[in-house]
Amino acid sequence: MTHRLQDKVAIVTGSTLGIGKAIARLFVAQGAYVVLNSHQQNAASEAILQELGSERAFFVQADVADAAATEQMVAQTIARFGRVDVVVNNAGMNVFTDPLAMTTEQWQRCFAVDLDGAWNVTRAALPGMLAQGAGNIINIASVHGHHIIPGCFPYPVAKHALIGLTRALGIEYAARGIRVNSISPGLILTDAVESWLASCPDPQAERERQEKILPCRRAGQPEEVAYTALFLASDEARFINATDILIDGGRSQIYHD
Repeated sequence: MTHRLQDKVAIVTGSTLGIGKAIARLFVAQGAYVVLNSHQQNAASEAILQELGSERAFFVQADVADAAATEQMVAQTIARFGRVDVVVNNAGMNVFTDPLAMTTEQWQRCFAVDLDGAWNVTRAALPGMLAQGAGNIINIASVHGHHIIPGCFPYPVAKHALIGLTRALGIEYAARGIRVNSISPGLILTDAVESWLASCPDPQAERERQEKILPCRRAGQPEEVAYTALFLASDEARFINATDILIDGGRSQIYHD
């Protein structure tokens, strides 16, 4: 099936690399108009915009932690394409530190991007969605929002909250045509994960160790998350709301000491 998002207008935050880029690429291939976003304009943003073409995509530089910037991004989207049908809140950042060694700035920045960022974009897009009686919001959460991995504080706190935001908003606006769902990826071979593996003392050994604890014995690909986002964004998922979908190869179902 092709053109599952024909002429829908989507904002995908954090869409110049990794999962966000895979989602933007797939959405355009399926007929959507896509607003690309990053907190910085660089070679990566130029490359994905050139790949997707200016007819179906354009780029807006905005830090999602800045509410005014997200309002401007939504306003630019409406000015260009007339409306917003789908928001994919993918922009995020890892903050992994010891709780007592963590600075106030680290705590605030983690929540500003991973939680407030999703709310800022959603809040800016909601009035238009409510006016048209339809809208679709997809938050990219994490397996960290379901299980605690030692040494990753405060990231899982923010992701638990993001799943809570998803459920609360999904129920709040369900009767007014708005669906809000989230996706919780596990180990996905994004640019950031590849960089982390490369930084390990023995990259190949660490890759093998990570894959060994996955039931399918492999890490996920960004495209596998993108296809789930495509399903949720499409009318095929019109009765799915206030729900989180885990994409982790089954890892979270297995006990590890």
